[in-house]
Amino acid sequence: MENEDGARPFMSVTKFGIIIALVAVLSFAGGASVAGKGSNIFEHVPLIGNALNATPDESVSLVDFWKAWNVLNTQFVQTHASTTRPGVQERVWGAIRGMTATFGDPYTVFLPPADSKIFLDDIAGNFEGVGMEIGIQEDVLTVIAPLKNTPAERAGMETGDKILAIDGVSTKGLSIDEAVKKIRGKKGTEVVFTVYRGDEAKDISVTRDTIETPVLENSLDSATGVYTISIYSFSANSGTLFNRALAAFRDSGSKKLIIDLRGDPGGYLEAAVSIASHFLEKNEAIVTEDYAGKRENIVHRSTGSGGVPAGTEVAVLINKGSASASEILAGALQDAHGATLIGTQSFGKGSVQELVDIGGGSLKVTVARWLTPAGRSISDGGLTPDIEIERTREDLEAERDPQRDRAVEFLTTGK
Repeated sequence: MENEDGARPFMSVTKFGIIIALVAVLSFAGGASVAGKGSNIFEHVPLIGNALNATPDESVSLVDFWKAWNVLNTQFVQTHASTTRPGVQERVWGAIRGMTATFGDPYTVFLPPADSKIFLDDIAGNFEGVGMEIGIQEDVLTVIAPLKNTPAERAGMETGDKILAIDGVSTKGLSIDEAVKKIRGKKGTEVVFTVYRGDEAKDISVTRDTIETPVLENSLDSATGVYTISIYSFSANSGTLFNRALAAFRDSGSKKLIIDLRGDPGGYLEAAVSIASHFLEKNEAIVTEDYAGKRENIVHRSTGSGGVPAGTEVAVLINKGSASASEILAGALQDAHGATLIGTQSFGKGSVQELVDIGGGSLKVTVARWLTPAGRSISDGGLTPDIEIERTREDLEAERDPQRDRAVEFLTTGK
């Protein structure tokens, strides 16, 4: 998901959940979401039409804009082959893009018609790429998470990698959507990322492929009696798959459950709500879409579906690659005191986007933020685990997992 988180694929028209199919805008780099994402979950993606207000704001003077327009229109002279004289429509789109960029929100962007089509195709799940979600942190293009069993993961891309260049071209000032366009490509072709990791820069070549996002795995550790359900993305069928995994957990007789959300960039909001509903009482708040008074807030509540054996202890593993729908689920369980969060700070993808049709293009604008049941903003730094513990690169190379080990210790000893 070069997608949301879930972009879900991310007016009030239709709600898609949200991961960004990266290609979309958190974005699955080449694969799909970004934050998010292959799975489509933006935060919302309804395409609002032309019913919005287009009345000029008479309180704003556009004298300087028209002066600049007229100077460029009458005085510009092409001096070398790399410069172009854009058409009128291209200039209008450029002005909208520039105005949008002044808001400083990486998820609020204008997509001209060609880019808008790519975005909407990705939301539909039609994409080839490398299979990772990207976002912008501290003004640097950053890997949120490579998806399991994808070209990005196999090539060695890691959560937290700072992408300095794509195919030798600097990413400085590049938007997520622009990065997605560079990363996407036909199956079998290569893209080279220059990443900064630790204290050094290195080139990583990734061969693009068709991305099939893995969803979930579950197993019982007979030695410890701890059952683990690993969720890799929140797809349209994640709720059903989780139901089956939960049934297997009940059949195992275990009362100790790990929900592993590490490296899960998100997905459909509906999937997060469905899974959380097994742990929260009916009508308890799972997440709130806070519109800052501009419209009525939307509270997504538990259906109280249950199915978790009485007395079950739950630990949730999170890290910097846990974003969007992952954070919604983890935050709801943490606030409801239904689970203990273990690991490191989550990504912090907690906003809602809508798409507005602008002249055949799409204005994707952040319209709300996600709030946990306790009123915490997920976008404000992500979620802080109850028990903080790192998993270093050395741990990964040695195939050690101190975070899971700590979760097992907590579930078996109670501390």
